[in-house]
Amino acid sequence: MPSNTDLQIRSVQESDVPLVLEFIRKLAEHGDISSEATVTEADLRAALFGARPVAEAILAYVRDEPAGFAVYSFTFSSFRGQPGIYVEDLFVEHQFRGRGVGKALLLTLARLGRERGCGRLEWSVLNWNEQAMEFYQDLGAVPMDEWTTFRLSGDALDRLASSGESHAHDELSPVKKVAQRVAPLRERRHA
Repeated sequence: MPSNTDLQIRSVQESDVPLVLEFIRKLAEHGDISSEATVTEADLRAALFGARPVAEAILAYVRDEPAGFAVYSFTFSSFRGQPGIYVEDLFVEHQFRGRGVGKALLLTLARLGRERGCGRLEWSVLNWNEQAMEFYQDLGAVPMDEWTTFRLSGDALDRLASSGESHAHDELSPVKKVAQRVAPLRERRHA
């Protein structure tokens, strides 16, 4: 394990976006899912530093060498009534694995979660990655076997978002109906 002076974890700065993108691509390659990594530098910059950031990230360095990263966002558990952290990506360069870098990244996120009143830290792992699952279980994490992850993306997401919309009858979707009701209220407040 690198000594405390050798290992540094810090928040991502805007100038780090190319490095984070490189790590995302390496993670996708490691998972044999490179074709799914269509993110661009502009996408990542907007997500992390845009007008309305939707994610945050941290980097790990061993000495001055980038060793790993994590991308995360905040969630909310209605059952617990508390926020949580969802770790979207966690990756450590091959040459730094087994040296405490991954644990240091998760420790940093656990402490951040505690500071922000989070009730849990969650992430997904590919089913074939038994080494990672063992590592996570050694930290005290438990697999959520009773839950199945569902995802809508691409055409399926567009189809669902478009369902019920009828341009011929000028019907409003529930979102448009709410916006229509809220607009006069805003106008009255600003009058």
